[in-house]
Amino acid sequence: MALDRTSRRRLPPLNAVRAFEAASRHATFHEAGDELGVSAGAVAQQVKILEGWFGLALFRRLPSRGVALTPAGQRFAAAAGEVLDGLAEASARLRRQGQDHVLTVSTTHSFASLWLIPRIGSFRAQHPDLDVRVVANNRLVDFARDDADVAIRHGRGRYPGLRSDLLMHDVVFPVCSPALRDGEPPLRSPRDLARHTLLHDDDPIDVEAVGWPQWLAAVGVTGVDASRGPRFTHTFMILQVATAGGGVGLATKVLGGDLVTGTGLVRPFPDEVASPYSFFLVTPTEDDAPKVARFREWITAQVAASDR
Repeated sequence: MALDRTSRRRLPPLNAVRAFEAASRHATFHEAGDELGVSAGAVAQQVKILEGWFGLALFRRLPSRGVALTPAGQRFAAAAGEVLDGLAEASARLRRQGQDHVLTVSTTHSFASLWLIPRIGSFRAQHPDLDVRVVANNRLVDFARDDADVAIRHGRGRYPGLRSDLLMHDVVFPVCSPALRDGEPPLRSPRDLARHTLLHDDDPIDVEAVGWPQWLAAVGVTGVDASRGPRFTHTFMILQVATAGGGVGLATKVLGGDLVTGTGLVRPFPDEVASPYSFFLVTPTEDDAPKVARFREWITAQVAASDR
């Protein structure tokens, strides 16, 4: 008589497999522990359990406190990663199917606070049967691992394996408080920035973004030290400081354009520079789930209204 499926399986301890797979990607137990929310020692213990189960060493411990996969570890890491990715993707699909009344939107902190959240009430009014969950972080969403239905991202729109639809192009321009614009020293042209505090977006990874050095070069201004001034990790922080009169920041039509009202923030001069990046609506498949289709229709209408 044939054995049933469960009796044919002889699986290693799955918690140990998960710890090993994370360590194989990060090449350190410390970073694997950060990902899993446990200590480096706990990861090391799980790896030791897995090595005991196989009777083989899966890692070589390095003097630098990192680890390197052995040949056996390399073979198992590839298989474990594929299995865990497949399990995560299947789980994410089932979670999305089981939460038809919840729409999870992943986006950046600044887009969420400056553009999406001020408008999201109208989506709720149009679709009261849907509960919206906004998750803000600056990393690219992994639809196979993350609990997200749609993402709004700032980039060039190249996201392999995903559907990416253009929402908005963007331009970059200086903003400040009315008191700073109208006070002394004068702030009537880009050359006057040499005598004012510049507020910087401190993103060491995004080398192509338009910061002060790129903006000043694009408008042909020299003699301004674009390296000086305080730094912040998000655009919305810069705009808060600028509104309080703490200096001149760079806003964009999308991120901060709504705040340029003549009372809180103003553009001291009309010069602007096109951003190399645009905003895209990113989804995992070509065929939208009904709740995703409703969000796509809503945000497309909101973009058209903001353009007007």
